[in-house]
Amino acid sequence: MMKVFKNICFLFAFYLILAQNYVWAQSTKQVNDSLPLKLHHAEPLYIDLIRDLGAHKGEQEWNIGFGLRDKLKYDEYEFLVEYEWAPMHRLGLEVEVPVSIYSPNRLESTDNRPAHRVESLKTAAQYTFLVSGKRRISLAVGYINALELHDFDEISTSRVFQGNSYNPFLVGAKQLSSKWHALVYTGPVMHQQFKENHWNFQYHTNLNLHYMLPHSRNFVGLETNMVSERNSFEAVLRPQMRLSIMDNLLLGLVTGVPISKKNERLSTFMRLIYEPSHKHRQKS
Repeated sequence: MMKVFKNICFLFAFYLILAQNYVWAQSTKQVNDSLPLKLHHAEPLYIDLIRDLGAHKGEQEWNIGFGLRDKLKYDEYEFLVEYEWAPMHRLGLEVEVPVSIYSPNRLESTDNRPAHRVESLKTAAQYTFLVSGKRRISLAVGYINALELHDFDEISTSRVFQGNSYNPFLVGAKQLSSKWHALVYTGPVMHQQFKENHWNFQYHTNLNLHYMLPHSRNFVGLETNMVSERNSFEAVLRPQMRLSIMDNLLLGLVTGVPISKKNERLSTFMRLIYEPSHKHRQKS
């Protein structure tokens, strides 16, 4: 089992190295004077975008995330490593590996908590089809595919993936003023379990409002994540802030406050964002 897992990690790392080398090679051909218009919108920190709206060819970004959620009877620790890049103007691509580790709390017996697991191998694409300087809006469509893995203890040579999720989405963002930014991210998520061929359907809507501090990349804001299913509705409010540590290094801090505490209580999340191609950024 561990040998299979190590092989998957090796292939994933090899793919990232090839992709990064390709981006760097292509970025050397970039001509800054001919870059298409790109509006800078405040991007949510928990459910983030695949790449900046209106991304320029050669842009890239690394994300490392860590979170803690109180799931009533146990605690969930989430980790993620994410790499995103723009192989051409307005097209963003992404690969991500999220990991979940569970710990019992004082109310929980160890038999009831989930097993540790690599959640999925996620790949995604996003294309910005409209950038309007007059209206200060950007619109994009995208797709996220997540191959869901079995728990660590159940992975074998014949059983690695247990399902898949399919998530087409639409993004709309508007600069309400030089300081206030609004963004909507929405789309269906369809989960397929391979063994039973069972399907589950959800609809996700994420509403965002941020205040960008003048002459900086720092902001404070509120991200609202809503999930609708056939017989249920859940919403989590996520107050957040982003701090610029260096010219190309950002830190995002998020707190999660569920509307209903039926499935979870408070949560926290931290995202470290590193942008090697910061020099290609165009002001707007």
